[in-house]
Amino acid sequence: MNESGSGVIYVTPLSKLNETVARTGAAQLVSLLTQNTVFERPPSISVDNHLCLFMHDIVDEAPEMVAPHRGHVEGLLEFAQAWDRARPLVINCFAGISRSTAAAYIVAAALNPAREEHWLARALRSASPSATPNVRLVALADTLLAREGRMTRAIEEIGRGADAFEGVPFRFTLD
Repeated sequence: MNESGSGVIYVTPLSKLNETVARTGAAQLVSLLTQNTVFERPPSISVDNHLCLFMHDIVDEAPEMVAPHRGHVEGLLEFAQAWDRARPLVINCFAGISRSTAAAYIVAAALNPAREEHWLARALRSASPSATPNVRLVALADTLLAREGRMTRAIEEIGRGADAFEGVPFRFTLD
C-alpha cells in the first residue's frame, strides 16, 4: 500500500516498524525512544530522513529519566515542516501508544494551523482506540504552536485510550 502526495502519517510500535515502513513506502521516520532501546533504522530510510528523539514516556520529571522537553518538540516541529508530504511519514515509539500518538497529533496540528484541535483529537481517537498521547509532549507543543491550551484540553477530553500492551499500526491523515 504505497501512498503518495497526501500527507499521510502512520503510527506504529517498534515491533512493527520495518513492516509498516515497507508496506507504506514511507521515506521519512520519527522515532521517540529511550536512549538504550535496541533499534535499527529500516534500510529504506536514509539517515537524513530519520529523526530520533530520546526520552522516556513520562509526564513529570523523574530521577535518572529523560522527560520530554521543549528541544524535543522543537526538533519534531522542524522535521515536520521539512517533510514534503510526497510519501508517508512513519512515527514510532516502543509501544505505539503514547509518545508516537502525541507526535502524530503535534505534526497534524503544526501542518494544519487552521484545523480545530478537538477535530484532530477525535480523528486520532477514531484512528486508534488505544492512543493515549503523552500529555507533556502535547502541552509543550501547545505552547510552541500558540494554541493557548486547546491542544491539551482536546487530548484530555478524548481521555485515556483502550488498555493495550502494544498499539496496532494505524493511518492518520492530515486532511
